[in-house]
Amino acid sequence: MKLGPFLGSRTLLGNLNDVLRAYGDGTLWGTPYGNGAPQVLWLHGWARTSHDFDVAAVQLASEGVSSLALDLPGFGESPPPSHAGGARYYAELLSHHFDEWSTEPLVVVGHSFGGRVAAVLAATYPDRVRSLVLVGAPLLRRAAPKAPPRRYRSIRWLHAHHLVSEQRMEAARQKYGSRDYRNASGIIRDVLVASVAESLEEELIAIRVPVVLLWGSNDTEVPLDVATAAQAFVSTSELRVLEGVGHLVPTEQPDALAAIVRGLVS
Repeated sequence: MKLGPFLGSRTLLGNLNDVLRAYGDGTLWGTPYGNGAPQVLWLHGWARTSHDFDVAAVQLASEGVSSLALDLPGFGESPPPSHAGGARYYAELLSHHFDEWSTEPLVVVGHSFGGRVAAVLAATYPDRVRSLVLVGAPLLRRAAPKAPPRRYRSIRWLHAHHLVSEQRMEAARQKYGSRDYRNASGIIRDVLVASVAESLEEELIAIRVPVVLLWGSNDTEVPLDVATAAQAFVSTSELRVLEGVGHLVPTEQPDALAAIVRGLVS
C-alpha cells in the first residue's frame, strides 16, 4: 500500500493500516481523524486520494476538530462504483453513508472533482451540509468541447462496427484523449466522461449554506476565472485566492486550508 507523501503526519495517529476504515460493507473507505463523530468531510480530486488532506486533518485533530477523509469510489482503497456516473451520481453514493458518520451537518471540503461532488451534496442534501469549502473545483463547463479529430472519429466508428480491434481503438484513445482520459481505464474512464459532461449551474443556485471558494492564483488545471464565474451562481459564496499557489492546494498550502476549515467549524 502506498502511504503517500505525508507519512510523517500519519504516524501521529498510528499506522495507516490501523486507521483506515471501511463503510457500507467495504464499498467505501476512509480515514477518521480525532475523536468522536466527524465535523468535517474531506473529498479529494480526480486521480488523487484521501492522503491529500493528511496534514490539514492531523493539524485540526490536534486542536480537537474531528474529521473524515474519504477515498472516493474507484480511487485509493475504495472499489469502483457499480456503474458510471458523474458528480451527481457520486453524491448519491455518499449520501447513503451519512448516518454512519454523523447525525449532525458537516463542513464538506472538496478539491477539484471532490468539489463538484461536495457542491451536489450541499444542493441535494442541505440538511447534511453545514458549509462548503470548494477548492479548485471545475464547477462549470468553461466552453463547448471541441469535436474529436476526424481520424479519431473514424476509428471510433469502425470500432463500433467491429471493423477495427480493441487494441487499435485503445491506441487511438491514448493518442487523442486528454491526460486524465489516457490514464483512466474501464468504468473509471466512463465516470470521467460522465463528469466532464456535467455543468452544475442548477446545483450552485440551490446552495444556501456558506461557501468558501478557495483557489490558487497559479491554478492552470481549473483557472481562477472558473471561481469568479461560479460566484455569480452562489449567493452565499466568498472567494479567497492563494497567491503563487497551483491546483494542488491541499498539499501545497495545507495550513491555509486548515485555517479556513477551522473558522467554519468554530
